[in-house]
Amino acid sequence: MTTPRLSPLFDALLAEKGSDLHLSIGHPPLGRIRGELTPLREAPLTASEVEALLFELLSPEQKHQLTEAMDLDFSYSYGTKARFRANCFHKVTGLAAVFRPLPGKVPSLAELSVPEAVRKLAERRGGLVLVTGPKGSGRSTTLAAMVHHINQTRHVHILTLEEPVEFIHEPAKAQVTQREVGPHAASFAAALRSAEREDANVVHVGELCTPETIRQALELADAGVLVLASAHTLGASATIERLLSAFPEEEQPGIRGRLADNLAGILSQQLVRTADGKGRVVAMEVLLGGGAIAALIREGNLSPLAGKSQPLDQHLEKLVAAGTVAPEAALEKAQDREAFTKTLQRLKPGFVPPATSTPVPQS
Repeated sequence: MTTPRLSPLFDALLAEKGSDLHLSIGHPPLGRIRGELTPLREAPLTASEVEALLFELLSPEQKHQLTEAMDLDFSYSYGTKARFRANCFHKVTGLAAVFRPLPGKVPSLAELSVPEAVRKLAERRGGLVLVTGPKGSGRSTTLAAMVHHINQTRHVHILTLEEPVEFIHEPAKAQVTQREVGPHAASFAAALRSAEREDANVVHVGELCTPETIRQALELADAGVLVLASAHTLGASATIERLLSAFPEEEQPGIRGRLADNLAGILSQQLVRTADGKGRVVAMEVLLGGGAIAALIREGNLSPLAGKSQPLDQHLEKLVAAGTVAPEAALEKAQDREAFTKTLQRLKPGFVPPATSTPVPQS
């Protein structure tokens, strides 16, 4: 296989354990290293260079899609070194792209150090589990770890529907079927419609963002399938509001009822710099469905949900107490900064919060 012209940039990103490679005309290539965008060379990229770097990776069909739809998601295998999830798109300055390296090995839940509730949700026999957070918050990795746990522990049929396929799951105890929107299915909604006919016990769907995909996911959960999905929201209340707002007002009461009946849990996560500065770790807010939570959702009374979840700040406190993250990094992500400052001063006597705290850019 011919070595791609992107090789030096791929190698530089991997050597620094970076999370993203940004290519944009008029700017040097940038790598997101420990949360910060860092130039990987001094010279800016030209229009012809960006086109040459990208087009040699694409099939004729992918080039056509990028030209016609102005946007393309795909995965790319860089020999045996890494696999990348890539997005090519057009913007004001012209063609651009972002490449994200995917771990060659699917991480376990233990390796991610997520709360015990995540394992319990993965072991459910049915219901809807939503993993949410801003772009670059590690949602795909958490979902992959949940699928991996099921694959290692249960004799079931797991169906993943992704755009593109990110983590490769080799069947262990489970039978794993991985489908990619585009090559294998016309859309998420179309793939979800056939999931029950494919005798799936667990369905991992890349994202719930349209009324049809939300409706199909709820129907599967109602039929006893465990549905694992992601959403671009932060916080349990915001996630439920986003799902409901996808529907016309007259449909929302029915959707609210189905969501109340089938929501198993919402995991809302962010990534926080580790204390040693060498990486990032997941911090989560956890809301478990059923009981009082179901009643609140059915009534449309979402305000009390925050008080019934395991708060993000509680998880951040545990990470600081364990020495996993520094107080300053935790404070940047805290939901209630004033209360969390007092918590940090109790944990770390003498801690003085910075006058201003600049949020770490999300990858």
